[in-house]
Amino acid sequence: MQVGVVPRPDEAGRTRNGGLDALRAVMTLLVLFHHTAITYGASGGWFYHEVTPNGSLSSHLLTMFVATNQAYFMGLFFLLAGYFTPAAFRTKGSAAYLRDRLLRLGVPLLLFGLLIGPLTVALAGLASGHAFWPTLLTLWQRGRFIEGPLWFAEALLIFGVAAVPWLLLSQRSTAPQATAAPFPSNTTLAILAVLTGAAAFVLRLWWPVGTSWHGLQFGYFASYVVLFAAGCLAARPRWLERIPRRTAMIWFGIALVSLPLLPLSAGVWPPGPTNSSDGGWTVPAAIYAFWEPLVAWGLILLLLVVFQRRYQHLVPRWQQLAARAYTIYIIHPPVLVGLALALRNMTAPPLLKFAVTGIATCVACFLLAGLILRIPRIQKIL
Repeated sequence: MQVGVVPRPDEAGRTRNGGLDALRAVMTLLVLFHHTAITYGASGGWFYHEVTPNGSLSSHLLTMFVATNQAYFMGLFFLLAGYFTPAAFRTKGSAAYLRDRLLRLGVPLLLFGLLIGPLTVALAGLASGHAFWPTLLTLWQRGRFIEGPLWFAEALLIFGVAAVPWLLLSQRSTAPQATAAPFPSNTTLAILAVLTGAAAFVLRLWWPVGTSWHGLQFGYFASYVVLFAAGCLAARPRWLERIPRRTAMIWFGIALVSLPLLPLSAGVWPPGPTNSSDGGWTVPAAIYAFWEPLVAWGLILLLLVVFQRRYQHLVPRWQQLAARAYTIYIIHPPVLVGLALALRNMTAPPLLKFAVTGIATCVACFLLAGLILRIPRIQKIL
């Protein structure tokens, strides 16, 4: 356990949870490695692909890494966001809460869509021989708005506004506060996993994985909506802070058993136009839809338990990483693309370049975020 630092109160007046802060910071760094994996051969959308998916062992390993991340890590962000939403709403009131959402989510979204996103696209274009400034000016002239990874802020803004009616009703409710409500049973969690998988399968009939609307891939939104709502419901009884260890271990076991089912299914039903796992009335699409929540529940519950036991209080370096996490998330695309371009002439296996570029991106973003947060009043947004 890291000790020696007095925990600071959060915006709702409660003592900050060091474990949740540390987990959110680590998941942010995982996002950087996730996009680095796509750069070097994993399947997925990203600004720059040095290595395209090619059936090699490294490509398969990186794709599995990305698929596993996708099953749970953004859902975990939504769960944590939902968990702190009721307290923020209660403390600020509806008007201040909405202003805060617009400031902290809307402003970074606009900044990325109008500046950082086009800059990253122009930077990536250098790899195919396109001049940087003409490309950037063309994007601006055409009014291109590029959400990139800030689709998360866009979705969270929508979720936060949509939650207001429920937050108002729950605030006015005269029902006793269920602070001692027992943690949901394994049966409840299993039913929720099945329903989430079914909802994902149905959504992907219309919005297969990879299709998006203004940066939002609705094919993944079944788990995002469920986990954000679960976070809101878990806030009053503080379920995330008292997860039974046995429950976490049972679901982690389910996740471990489920993990190999996805690559095994790809061997039985090779991917193809009529056998896609991205969506449609196919066996691989059904397996993928139900595989995700089974993996997600296990990894999320285990990480919540482990991090809260390990990091009850944060030493200064962890506090710095937690404070810079949101800024790191926003600025990482041009940093990652720039470093990958700088190293593209280095002859090395893709897995080695994945590790080197990923680590370098994390360090560079950490240092750059520290400089950005020194700008006066920027911390009100970031």
